[in-house]
Amino acid sequence: MGYDMIELTKDGSVATIKLDRPKALNALCAPMMAEVADALSALEKDDAIGCVILTGSEKAFAAGADIKEMSNLEYLEIYKTDLFHNHESVARFRKPIIAAVAGYALGGGCELAMMCDFIIAAENTKFGQPEINLGVMPGIGGTQRLIRAVGKSKAMDMCLTGRMMDAQEALAANLVSRVVPVDELMETVKEAADKIAAQSQPIAMMTKETINASFEMTLSQGVQFERRLFQSMFTTADQKEGMAAFSEKRKPHFKNK
Repeated sequence: MGYDMIELTKDGSVATIKLDRPKALNALCAPMMAEVADALSALEKDDAIGCVILTGSEKAFAAGADIKEMSNLEYLEIYKTDLFHNHESVARFRKPIIAAVAGYALGGGCELAMMCDFIIAAENTKFGQPEINLGVMPGIGGTQRLIRAVGKSKAMDMCLTGRMMDAQEALAANLVSRVVPVDELMETVKEAADKIAAQSQPIAMMTKETINASFEMTLSQGVQFERRLFQSMFTTADQKEGMAAFSEKRKPHFKNK
């Protein structure tokens, strides 16, 4: 289907979702996030797609949630409609998803990037959770995912002062995996996505599931979960192919089964 507020493109086994509300600096309104959720649902069912890139513009990944849309809402209204439920489609997406972030990633934009499996940021990126300046706090996982990424002290600093973190500080704080020049961002992310998409899809999905599960388990539980999934991989044709290719010193040809 066609979309009004996002652009969905496919290049080989990689799909790219680009947020496209330039006049609003990609503010996360409900209709746009409904489109993101719809696109992700279709991509999860598309066996040809092995990795997804989520991005915005060079000026703004997303400058926050749409304040005009929210300002006059009442509690019962947003409770019954479960405000932000479509945003979680990014966190629930089972295939690998990379955030390619440039410019402002503030409030909901920062939270949306953190829902992805990892973030590659351009040098001009500014991250922040400035909701306190609006008389609220982060509401799309910011108080939970940020502390898991950067630790309590820096998360408290950002959420209580509303200050922005530049790309190099974000790299040092482990919020992002890499920082690259703005004009190299999409090329770098596409290269990473191509590499991921060339792997066995079920193995990549199980790897993602296991890493995410570590946030919900004790170490001993996590190690046990990892071991069981690792053992289960020996039922797949891709495990046989991958190890045979290594022994035969050739490139594996995975069939996603």
